[in-house]
Amino acid sequence: MVNRAGLRRSAVILLACATVMAGCSSNPLAAPPPTIEPAAPAVSPPPATRPAGQILPLGGNPDAAVFDERTGSLAVLTPGADPQSAATLTIFNASGVPRELTLPGPATAITGDGQGSAFLSTRGGYVTVDLAAGTASPVSISEETDTDFTAIARRADGRLVLGSADGTAYTLGSDTAVAEKVKIFARVDAVVAEGNNAVVLDRGQTSVTSLNADGRTQQALRAGLGATTMVADPLGRVLVTDTRGGQLLVFGVDPLIERQAYPVPDAPYGLAGSRHLAWVSQTASNMVVGYDLTTGIPVEKVRYPTVQQPNSLAFDDNSDTLYVVSAAGAGVQVIRNAAGAR
Repeated sequence: MVNRAGLRRSAVILLACATVMAGCSSNPLAAPPPTIEPAAPAVSPPPATRPAGQILPLGGNPDAAVFDERTGSLAVLTPGADPQSAATLTIFNASGVPRELTLPGPATAITGDGQGSAFLSTRGGYVTVDLAAGTASPVSISEETDTDFTAIARRADGRLVLGSADGTAYTLGSDTAVAEKVKIFARVDAVVAEGNNAVVLDRGQTSVTSLNADGRTQQALRAGLGATTMVADPLGRVLVTDTRGGQLLVFGVDPLIERQAYPVPDAPYGLAGSRHLAWVSQTASNMVVGYDLTTGIPVEKVRYPTVQQPNSLAFDDNSDTLYVVSAAGAGVQVIRNAAGAR
């Protein structure tokens, strides 16, 4: 006689075993990380108030800028008309006179060393620019010919850290060789360096992750509801705009820890750090605000009306000059004695 109760128990056991085996056969850590739609700046209206300071003409759609202390120049990156077109670097000298440099190909991000050089990420490597001479030299990274590099930073020891569209962070051991790489991100949208540590921003995961001096991952933290831009300031802090959540986030590094979070309305996006104030642009209202971070909570000290679409900021601490770059072709705004009015 067939023992049906026993058969049923056996079937349940087999099904349970199969389920466990199927679950164990797939490694959740090997799957792509879950993501959200990346946040973006607001589409700015035409300015309702005349922008403060001086406006230097610059058309196109610039998307990044750095200030170089040694040459006293501002370098503004403007991508090409399509992803395959050569990008342009416009270098404004201390008098505001521009010089346009066509790069050898596309470029996606820019960083500088403060000593006369700028570095721009591109497919297969990066481009080094001598800002005084106005010359560009492409550098290929070994075994990374087809890698789409999307972010770049320079550490205190001179080593570069790059990020890629496929979510990998690369720490170079020399000008052309990779010493360490980690692939745990959906995409590397920005990298900044603080000393010999680096911090990676992933917009799709709205997260920040620290890398130690060896290029290995350390701590990782959620960064608001939709982080978009990130800079390191001269006082060892990392600033992040949570554009979707309407916040300025302030992180310490080594270990990575969120120290401050402060509401900033009107789609905060552009960022610049300085010795005295943290600068945040509000893209929905064409404003830029300077916050004092020394009291443990950001305190607004100054604000200025800006050019339309103030997506990129840069700051010269020596002359107390704030640069606001329009992503809508409305030029470069120069606000002198910017923090001095506080």
